[in-house]
Amino acid sequence: MSKFLIILHHNYIGDKKMRPLTGNIDGKLDSKGRAFLPASFRRQLDGCTSFYIRKDVFQNCLILYPEASWEETVSVLRQRLSPWNKREDQIFRQFVADADYIELEENGRMLLPKRHLKNLNLQGEIKFIGKFTNIEIWPIFKAEETFIEEEILANELEKLMKDSLSEK
Repeated sequence: MSKFLIILHHNYIGDKKMRPLTGNIDGKLDSKGRAFLPASFRRQLDGCTSFYIRKDVFQNCLILYPEASWEETVSVLRQRLSPWNKREDQIFRQFVADADYIELEENGRMLLPKRHLKNLNLQGEIKFIGKFTNIEIWPIFKAEETFIEEEILANELEKLMKDSLSEK
């Protein structure tokens, strides 16, 4: 796991430095399941138009992986999960099989897979949340539930940072 953490910490995908994906931006899905990727994310992505999208493993949202980020994630999983271990192979298969490849149109619009929209009840207003190497897509009414109160965040960060500094 340390290799993956190093990659994320330094924001490298393979040997290419990637801009961190940050922001919290409202968006809209049309009746056909299309949405515009917010312009600020398109700028941060520096021309990347190829993505993989899947439901998050832990949350009820979609994760939009830029292609290089997806390839790195799958590579790390493949290294950690043996194809000769039945359970590990099932985990890898399911993780990869639940993903769809999508491309941005020239105007920044993308078509989200209907199965994901239906499973997560995504329609109308949505929220895009940058999460360093990927972008979460939430139903607008669920997005705020994912954040913790400012004071709790400050206390948790203080504790985590003190703990990490004392380990060195």
